[in-house]
Amino acid sequence: MALQPAAGARDLNPQQVELNQKLSQRLAEVYRLWGYDEVSPPRVERLETLKAGGAIASQDIVRLVADEPLGLRPEMTASIARAACTRLKQRPRPLRLWAAGTIFESRTADEGSLCIEENLQSGVELFGVEPINAEMELLSLLFSAVETLELSKRHQPRLLVGHTALMDLIMMPFQNDLREKIRTALIHYDRLALESLQLPNDQFERLLHHLECRGEPLDVLERLSGLFGTQQALNNLQRLFEQMSPLAADQGIDLQLDPTFQPHFELYTGLVFQLVCQSDAAPVVIARGGRYDNLVARCGAKGLQAAGVGFSFAIDDIRELLTKEIKASDAVETTLVAYGEQATLEHALKRQRHWHKQGQRAVVELEACRDREDAFSRLSDRGCSTLDWLDH
Repeated sequence: MALQPAAGARDLNPQQVELNQKLSQRLAEVYRLWGYDEVSPPRVERLETLKAGGAIASQDIVRLVADEPLGLRPEMTASIARAACTRLKQRPRPLRLWAAGTIFESRTADEGSLCIEENLQSGVELFGVEPINAEMELLSLLFSAVETLELSKRHQPRLLVGHTALMDLIMMPFQNDLREKIRTALIHYDRLALESLQLPNDQFERLLHHLECRGEPLDVLERLSGLFGTQQALNNLQRLFEQMSPLAADQGIDLQLDPTFQPHFELYTGLVFQLVCQSDAAPVVIARGGRYDNLVARCGAKGLQAAGVGFSFAIDDIRELLTKEIKASDAVETTLVAYGEQATLEHALKRQRHWHKQGQRAVVELEACRDREDAFSRLSDRGCSTLDWLDH
């Protein structure tokens, strides 16, 4: 029998489980206040769905051995989008949904072996609303949810925002054979890769400018407007940041606009963002999301219904980040029902039911104790605070 979990998997102790539940419940309360309904997408899906139209690479999906191509979900958006366009197709838009559950990510370890990472995720999806109204609700909801997490200043929270339309504007002057190489270099902040392309000096300098063009959103938008003129995407972002800036300032969250930012999953076609915090060791992404209209269209939606935005929180990462700030619920007073040699286990179980009917947590000592002092000595080992002693 293997005595260790599979590579990448983890056993959570009771306190970690309780903290995960507390964080999930806090977020769920916010989602419900905003009118979002809970759904529960399946953990197992067809690979065609999980790939999200090619946005998610096959190597990122944990495959199952089955008669049809199946896998474990690496995220929940694709599954929820499929449900929104099929079983929930007749529900009126906007359609507001939220879900929490486990996701499974496949990665290759340093020594070359396959690791399966299991993580708890909680997030929302909003369908049937075009830009920029959906994004304004989504980020407002994000800030409301983050407020319940009670991040401290030491976490230095920063919301990093990008937009696929900004990358399209940057790529416009270049031929198709160069675009993907330039795009990859910009996304990975790889100046050496740009130099290796041997572009004309004016083009190279312009790309370096874009590479360094990140920071306070309204300042970045002003610089981009000077380069590209009037653009609908820039106007939408201007409106969005004017709304978001006061909310972010109230919570001590820095806003950063980066025209070259693109996420790992090529799921998004519009606004993209991730919330980054500083842990004791390194930066950690605790939330990510964006607009994914193309995915909704591939699921069968037409016209105005082919619109979707959403975000997800990484609960396990948030728990590790907030270990010093958030505690499990204060120790609940627990009564140990113990009995001596003149009593029986049956008497103790009956007494335990008495405490349970009063809503009091109580556990039974399953072996008879020598005397009352012996029972008292077992309190701490059993995690109990009070003793109910039965001696007859």
